[in-house]
Amino acid sequence: MKEVRKGMLVVISGPSGTGKGTLCNRLLHNDTSLRFSVSVTTRARREGEIDGVHYHFISEQKYDELLKQDCFLEHATVHGHRYGTLEAPVDEGIEKGHNILLDIDPQGAISVMDKRPDCVSIFILPPSYEALRVRLHTRNTDDPEEIKRRLKNARGEVEKLSRYQYAVVNDDLQMAYEKLSHIISAEKQRTNRYFPTIEDF
Repeated sequence: MKEVRKGMLVVISGPSGTGKGTLCNRLLHNDTSLRFSVSVTTRARREGEIDGVHYHFISEQKYDELLKQDCFLEHATVHGHRYGTLEAPVDEGIEKGHNILLDIDPQGAISVMDKRPDCVSIFILPPSYEALRVRLHTRNTDDPEEIKRRLKNARGEVEKLSRYQYAVVNDDLQMAYEKLSHIISAEKQRTNRYFPTIEDF
C-alpha cells in the first residue's frame, strides 16, 4: 500500500491560563508529525523563555516592517502587546507534509480560520472562571493589573467558542491531552489530507 499525506494547520486557542502551552508541548513531544509555529511578539521575554523557541522577540520597528511587507498569516494586539504568525514558514511546512501547530490567542485564531477555512480549530476552556483566576495568579508571570485584564478578556473570548470546530475543557490535564490527541489523529485520516493507494490483484 502507498500512502500520501498532505500537511494540515492545527490552531489551538483559548484564554490565557487555560493550559494551552502545556498541552501543546505534550502534543509536540509525543507526535513527531507536528511542528510548532513560533510567533513573533513585541512583548518582553519572560523568565525561562527562549528566543526562537517560545517566540521570536522583536522590536516595534521590526514588527512594523513585517506588517508593511505583508508577512503575517495573522496579527493582533493582545493585552497591550503585538503578536503575529509569519505566513511563509507555515506554508513551507504544510507543503512538506508537516502538521503545523499554532498556539495563539482567540483574536488571532479567528483571523486564521477566516483565511484558512481548512484548518483544524480547537478551543481550550478552563473548568470555571474561578479556576482561571487561580491559574493566572499561580503561574506568577503577570502583575495584578495584567491578570485583571486577562480575566476580563477571557469572557469575551469564551463567547466566540462556536466559531471553532472542537472544544476541550482542561479540568484534568491528562484527559484534556487525550481528547486533543484523538482529535488530531482523526483529522489526519480525513480524505482531503490522506491518500492511501491499495495494491490491485
